[in-house]
Amino acid sequence: MTEREEHERFGHLARLGWDLRGLGYDISLVIPATGSPVLQMCTKTGARLHITAIRRYCGWVFTWRPWWARLWRRDRWVVAHADNAAAIIAAEVNM
Repeated sequence: MTEREEHERFGHLARLGWDLRGLGYDISLVIPATGSPVLQMCTKTGARLHITAIRRYCGWVFTWRPWWARLWRRDRWVVAHADNAAAIIAAEVNM
């Protein structure tokens, strides 16, 4: 992945973090020494989710899973440029 793509990924996660924070969620942006950054979200029930931004055929998307899940759920994603991405994620994780 190029440096430009890493900056785009970080920008998408930072924007989503602010939006989720505005909805009342505890958010941490984790930037590891190696690997890609992830957004850690604490749901209303206390579960921790890791949200990442990845590039797919349709552009950048956010995907998430519970911290204990071993496989990414391919059906859990939303387009990163959606104005209501934070609201969609919040609704999905608090079902």
